Amino acid sequence: MREPVEDLIRQHQKHLFAAAFSVCQNASDADDVVQDTFLKYHLSKKEFSSPEHIKAWLLRVAINKAKDINRRTWRWNTVSLEEVAQTLTTEQSEDTWLLAEVMKLPAKYRIVLHLFYYEDYSVAEIANILKVSDGSVKTRLSRARSMLKNNLEEDLVYE
Repeated sequence: MREPVEDLIRQHQKHLFAAAFSVCQNASDADDVVQDTFLKYHLSKKEFSSPEHIKAWLLRVAINKAKDINRRTWRWNTVSLEEVAQTLTTEQSEDTWLLAEVMKLPAKYRIVLHLFYYEDYSVAEIANILKVSDGSVKTRLSRARSMLKNNLEEDLVYE
């Protein structure tokens, strides 16, 4: 099964950008990742079994490309947390505050939180996308939640 690239862009562009941004923390790099991901799909001859398979493949490619960018540039283009919050605008200021706290976490924890809570993937699906074991995903989710909880509690104590 193959879908036209234009349809995929309409359906998945925002999700891919959010996933790439959670790894890169840079809007221009995330845009590049999204563009490269759709280009890779367009040039590939791969057949997919379902629309869910296509989405998972696109997310895996985007995450891997974002990690590659991080390795190559290693933070040449750093951004403040305020700029991050402005780039990924949400409907409520509480969501912006929470997003800023999530963005403080290491990339491997940010991405599992994003895939689990924002993309509604199961642990098994995340493990498949990231090419890690189910146990690794569960551990990362647990550690991410714990870190986030500690960060939020510290912020509340200092206010």
